[in-house]
Amino acid sequence: MRLSLSRTHPLFWLAIALLATTAAYLPALQGGYLFDDFPNIVDNAALQPKDASVASLVRAALSSPSSKLKRPLTSLTFAANYLVGGLDPFGMKLVNLGIHLLNGLLFFLLARQLLALAPAQAMDSPRRRDFLAVLIAAAWMVLPINLTAVAYVVQRMESLANLFVVGGLLVYLAGRRRMLAGARASGLTLCTGALVLGTGLGLLAKETAVLLPLYAFLVEWALLRWRGTQGRTDVALWGMYAALLFVPMVLGLIWLLPGLLQPGTWAARDFTLGERLLSEARIVVDYVRWTLLPTPHALSFYHDDYRVSTGLLSPWTTLPAVLGIVALVAFTVAMRKRAPLFALGLALFLGAQTLTATILPLELVYEHRNYFASFGLMLAVLPWLAGSEAPMPLARRTLLTGLLLLWGAQTALTAYAWGNPLRLAQDLALRAPDSPRAQYELGRTYVVLSNYDPDSPFTRLAYAPLERAMALPGSSILPEQALIMVNARLHRPIEPAWWDSMVAKLKAHPPGVQDESSLAALTQCARQLLCDLPRDRMLEAFLAALSHTRPSARLLSIYADYAWNVLEDRELGMKAAREAIAAAPSEPAYRITLVKMQLVVGDTEEAAEGIAKLHEMNVGGALDYALDPLDKSTRADPKK
Repeated sequence: MRLSLSRTHPLFWLAIALLATTAAYLPALQGGYLFDDFPNIVDNAALQPKDASVASLVRAALSSPSSKLKRPLTSLTFAANYLVGGLDPFGMKLVNLGIHLLNGLLFFLLARQLLALAPAQAMDSPRRRDFLAVLIAAAWMVLPINLTAVAYVVQRMESLANLFVVGGLLVYLAGRRRMLAGARASGLTLCTGALVLGTGLGLLAKETAVLLPLYAFLVEWALLRWRGTQGRTDVALWGMYAALLFVPMVLGLIWLLPGLLQPGTWAARDFTLGERLLSEARIVVDYVRWTLLPTPHALSFYHDDYRVSTGLLSPWTTLPAVLGIVALVAFTVAMRKRAPLFALGLALFLGAQTLTATILPLELVYEHRNYFASFGLMLAVLPWLAGSEAPMPLARRTLLTGLLLLWGAQTALTAYAWGNPLRLAQDLALRAPDSPRAQYELGRTYVVLSNYDPDSPFTRLAYAPLERAMALPGSSILPEQALIMVNARLHRPIEPAWWDSMVAKLKAHPPGVQDESSLAALTQCARQLLCDLPRDRMLEAFLAALSHTRPSARLLSIYADYAWNVLEDRELGMKAAREAIAAAPSEPAYRITLVKMQLVVGDTEEAAEGIAKLHEMNVGGALDYALDPLDKSTRADPKK
């Protein structure tokens, strides 16, 4: 029997949406690792436990190099993936897809609750509201701007944190319903617990979860208005927000601002604080465009070629963007009474940008930063497009159908590109021809496929994109490192211009993570006797990198590795290792390295002190893997 849409349960269409999203993403599961996947997962030995012992899991949980908070929950899920399937990226991406679908279900439930709070603006019956909630969740799941949170393995951090944010909002709304029904005390307790636990657990995945109290506040601002049982403002709610939102926000600013106002904080970036704020105005406007009307060249994954705003008219689009953001904020406030759901959607989008698009010295652009923000835009736009009350319903629904087809098709096509490393590298290099990272990744992919075979056609193809990446403004030393390593591995002459370019870049700016990784790769290649690198040029590169104020602990540790293992300069190696410890005293890896060096040269007294300090830092047995052999080595020699 044929069923009409009106007699079909909304959950049927939600299931169809989940299946369609799965189908769109399936090709991407066959792809490989990319960019930050390598330092966070592939090259992170601590994240690859041999067993599920407490010590191994604690070590894995505290292994992330991405954040001082370590994001232990996300790291544990990566470790669990490794225990089941090793480093096979398919399993990693399959879990990411599962998390994404679960987020889609939670967004359906959240949209359903929010629509019920604004029935006059949405649909006139619960069934129709449920269909609209399905539409919002389905559109969000297939948005192209959210693809990297699934296909880009490391961004499980974002999608996992989002589970606790949306879950926290759902529990918060349950608490508010209790309060409005008369159970004020239990409802308020549930609201407070939802924000505290949701934020706390989300922070274990990624810091973006800190915005949960702000999102709840915006729901109150637009829909609930802090009402109690009598329709009057409930002062206790304001007290809760003072404790969970306003006071932490003020204290956070007091803690952050002195450092952010120091020029040295921005030395490793190609922009100042003021330039970042001006640039982010354009970027937030672009996020709206990329979410609603995405193009392949806009959603290019790599955005290191994004032009920095150095003034209101440089580029000229900066001033219109700043005025546009001001107008959008004013419009959101103005629409609060007339169209509260629309205002809430815009407010959630803008609120989601307050952490990553303001004063923190982060990179300028990343698509995954809109994982929650894009839900806000769906909440604002889709009820209007799908509604029958506004003018021109046929035109609006035609536009809606076109957008859904555009979003789904582009996500599916991009997921297909992500399903093969070479296809992805070529696609991203085509999308972003002026991106140093995109061009480098294409060259690196050719190098990997060549397997350092001089007769491989991929070897010949690698040079052009790597040299192009090297010459592009703002590039790191990754292209130079790749070119030097390729020729060293193939026993070909190394162009002096490559060394000169590397040294010049390291002198011009404090080295970033990619620069440090490049020096580490060259050091490893020389240590393994795979690369015959001129020591004078390597030293020149290291000294250029170290010439800046307060070099990082990681850079000092890499220099210690080179001095000890390649130069065989014991004194210099130990000096650099000590400086690494001084730069990051809470990082045990640097202490372990120094203790090993001290044992080799017979400096047993200082080694014993280092081992004692490591025992103090051995939380949950996370350092047993290193301490057990060190302790055995010490006990084996009576003099020790």
